[in-house]
Amino acid sequence: MTSPDALVRVATARGVTTLTLHSPHNRNALSTPLMTELLAGLAGAVADDAVRAIVLDHTGPVFCSGADLKETAAAYASGTVPAGMLGDVLVAVRECPKPVVAKVAGPARAGGLGLIAAADLAVCAQEATFAFTEVRIGVIPAVISATVLPRLGQRAAAELYLTGDTFDGRRAAEIGLVTAAVPADELDAAVERYCASLVKGAPGALAGAKELLRRPAGPDLRADIAELAALSTGYFLSDEGREGVMAFREKRPAAWVPAED
Repeated sequence: MTSPDALVRVATARGVTTLTLHSPHNRNALSTPLMTELLAGLAGAVADDAVRAIVLDHTGPVFCSGADLKETAAAYASGTVPAGMLGDVLVAVRECPKPVVAKVAGPARAGGLGLIAAADLAVCAQEATFAFTEVRIGVIPAVISATVLPRLGQRAAAELYLTGDTFDGRRAAEIGLVTAAVPADELDAAVERYCASLVKGAPGALAGAKELLRRPAGPDLRADIAELAALSTGYFLSDEGREGVMAFREKRPAAWVPAED
């Protein structure tokens, strides 16, 4: 059971673990304690064979305000700042073998956008707002660029990085920062629909598909196709592949699909 003092609340149902950022007093800022708990929550979900997908949610009106600037200011005396752990969080989300869905009901700023971009799918309320505010406080969006820039076109990235201007959920969807923007009262249902689809995927195949999405194209097309064909054959011959084909032929759910409550 999650502690009532937890900064990240953990709940699992029907094959989906929801990790809820629960630090509304500082707008879910990415403090060291919160990021530590988030990493632990991700690791726990990955280790649980019953979990097929992970949702990143939040309490309070703000999804994530970015770095904890109070903590950062306090760290100046030591000559370091607690920004390094954000990189660990982004890697953990991006390389998680299970699909991660960001559920964004309210504003996200700076590092919070890196977290959204690291997720495989992201659904936001149309009214949610976003901004890369780093240049306005004299820093740059360095660490989050690893996950953000692959999602954005160069023109949009230049505009938003350099101006620090605020944009809404519709624009976030247009430029690829989020998968979809929906009316606020439809957000829960939209996330649930994605999760209902994700839990139908085989665990090994989902992890393999995520690796495929990160795979760079090879310089030799024929060699690239040969490698991919061998990869495909391996999945068809795997236990999951055999079970999936048999389930399709027998018109029944595959063994990995969570049972209905």
